Amino acid sequence: MVPFRLYRHLIPQLAAAARSPSAPKAAASCAPRRIPPLPALAMAAYGTGVCADSKLLFRQLFEKESSTYTYLLADVGDPEKPAVLIDPVDRTVDRDLNLIKELGLKLIYAMNTHVHADHVTGTGLIKTKLPGAKSVISKASGAKADQSVEHGDKIYFGKLFLEVRATPGHTAGCVTYVTGDSPDQPSPRMAFTGDALIIRACGRTDFQGGSSDQLYQSVHSQIFTLPKDTLLYPAHDYKGFTVTTVEEEVAYNARLSKDKETFKTIMESKYLSVPV
Repeated sequence: MVPFRLYRHLIPQLAAAARSPSAPKAAASCAPRRIPPLPALAMAAYGTGVCADSKLLFRQLFEKESSTYTYLLADVGDPEKPAVLIDPVDRTVDRDLNLIKELGLKLIYAMNTHVHADHVTGTGLIKTKLPGAKSVISKASGAKADQSVEHGDKIYFGKLFLEVRATPGHTAGCVTYVTGDSPDQPSPRMAFTGDALIIRACGRTDFQGGSSDQLYQSVHSQIFTLPKDTLLYPAHDYKGFTVTTVEEEVAYNARLSKDKETFKTIMESKYLSVPV
């Protein structure tokens, strides 16, 4: 390592250059970083995609035993800072509720994208600790909740909302939650896809009401039709990836980028080691 003292004399010159009128100015816009042309965008790094003046607080949380992501969203522009948790896990309920308390948020909804063997929800435990929080799941799942949602419903937390999109195929009751498309909502949009779409792959379709044909139709009609820069957040990841985009998955998803018949053949020949 080169000693810092050898470069210390350069600091005044660098500072002066930064103040110079000819120095490039930082962009005032909070638009997302320009996506490079394909194929250079493979596995590019993306942030939350939320503008600096947005009222959305967003956190991505991980449970390592089940490789499950839990998502915390809150409207911090509202005096009560109402929040939602998407796909909470029983093992990490205390962690998540402590974070909510530290941030001064009020949990309104504990929401699930689906019910499945590897998806051990913490919703019931949350309700014992925060009786005011309401559970949310799709009506088609057949599971009990305080609020059953269907395609097209909107879940409000403050002035922000999540749109419900039915995306069955992994299970009959899978839904994707998508941030709103109006000017006062986060930009670019964000979609929480459960296991309908995971990064470069998708959930299995060989049990618990799964259907390859239905999953393909769901993803192509309800997720791939979102704007190309929409940030996609899955319920699970087993390779260390955290976020992707519609544009990436359309181009690079090893299963869903194929035509339907090829996709069905791939899914029928898969013997997955994990119940995604």
